[in-house]
Amino acid sequence: MYLDADDEKILNGEYGETRQKMMEILVALGKVFGAERLVPIKSAQVSGASYKTIGKWGLEWLQSLDARVAVPSVLNPIGMDREKWFEMGIEPAFAERQEEVLAAYRRLGIKLECTCTPYYLAITDYGDHLSWSESSAVVYANSVIGARTNREGGPSALAAAIIGKTPFYGLHLVENRKPQVSVVVEGCDPARGLRSDHFGAIGHLAGKEVGNRIPFFSGIRPTKDQLKSLGAAMAASGAVALFHVDKITPESRVFSFDAGGLETITIEAQEVEEVFSSIEVDAVAVGCPHCSPAELERIAGLLRGKTVTKPFFIFAARGVVRSNRETVDAIEKSGARVYEDTCMVVSPAMERFSAIMVDSGKALAYVPGMCGAAARIGTIEECVAEATS
Repeated sequence: MYLDADDEKILNGEYGETRQKMMEILVALGKVFGAERLVPIKSAQVSGASYKTIGKWGLEWLQSLDARVAVPSVLNPIGMDREKWFEMGIEPAFAERQEEVLAAYRRLGIKLECTCTPYYLAITDYGDHLSWSESSAVVYANSVIGARTNREGGPSALAAAIIGKTPFYGLHLVENRKPQVSVVVEGCDPARGLRSDHFGAIGHLAGKEVGNRIPFFSGIRPTKDQLKSLGAAMAASGAVALFHVDKITPESRVFSFDAGGLETITIEAQEVEEVFSSIEVDAVAVGCPHCSPAELERIAGLLRGKTVTKPFFIFAARGVVRSNRETVDAIEKSGARVYEDTCMVVSPAMERFSAIMVDSGKALAYVPGMCGAAARIGTIEECVAEATS
């Protein structure tokens, strides 16, 4: 793999041991995937931020590093709200370890915005090369924005953040972004009922069929928030890092194709309906991926004049919460709680519940394994109704 003069100096240890280790990670990754060179990136998003997921040894590794990131970088959600962790029911010992994780990342120069929706906080443009690691962020950046990022692991994203480059392979190459399977959605018209138009449920089904291939959807016209939900669900139930939607996503016209040449998967409204269950739940949680400003406004409107009767958690990025304080205050007037920095999947706070109602296909896939709770999916309206019934 070609390295320029500065890259070679880093690899030879002339800029410190940590940078050398990070370059070794990138070079090894590039060789495995046949990258010819490194490409500069605009930003990085690093996973492995919750102490719940990295534990003692991950923390010790982070504390051993001595360098600064070369590009704007943020974190994936951590295990607690930094300011309201006690209210969440987080144990002081966990909070102390989590703060040590944050201190280690702060020392590396990473901005302590802990979110799976970094695209709400900074401008990311079509064609930008990135090194993002959270699955729902990756699929949104590639599909909805048209940026370029592989689905990085925590160490490789951190290495790219410190070096400012990533191996030029996979979804960084235009020829690797072509559709590989056609997905036709039939009968999912809002006029036939909100649930049959639930893109988290559609994505949950599609991801299982598609796996890690690149699907091209027809028969749907989702909004940006619905595209977020669709992609996040496919990344969780499958391993989708990029999808196209006919006449909606930015590259759908770039890759005009004859669907007859691809395998076709058909998803019908009835299949979508069957994703929904009616199990009893003892908590409701939304914001996986983190809520957008529009989603917060929608929740506030649905809660107006109502009182929450069971735990109702809403998760969003710190920057989104702070810039929409009036909306957040309206939500919390009902008794619902809005938390920053964390989410239902990576926080130990959700482990005390036996069954949780969620609004996303991503959460439906992850809650059972990560929280040890049964999961039930519903629309935002149904989640609010459950929390206030």
